Amino acid sequence: MPEEITKEVFEKLVSLASLELEEEEAEYLRGQLNNQLRSIHELETIPIQDDVPPARHGVPFPLEISPPLRLDVSQFFNAADEILSQAPQVEENYFVVPDIPHTRLE
Repeated sequence: MPEEITKEVFEKLVSLASLELEEEEAEYLRGQLNNQLRSIHELETIPIQDDVPPARHGVPFPLEISPPLRLDVSQFFNAADEILSQAPQVEENYFVVPDIPHTRLE
């Protein structure tokens, strides 16, 4: 099976992620990504009946043994100014982050 993540595609991904990798690291990671894709394709070949519902994990948890869902409760946090004071740049109580240019991945 040919590699899905070619050297050129991997270099584009590395560039988009703003990573600096040594050649040896890059080849290792590219190989690992291709191995993961091969594993995914192998799993896709396993026949699954149409009436099997999707699951979040492989072990079903019936309601009688499932832990109760936690309630979402908002709480006031009064140290926001302390947190904002640690940011490199703040504007109107919001973190200012650098603009990330959107490019098409091909």
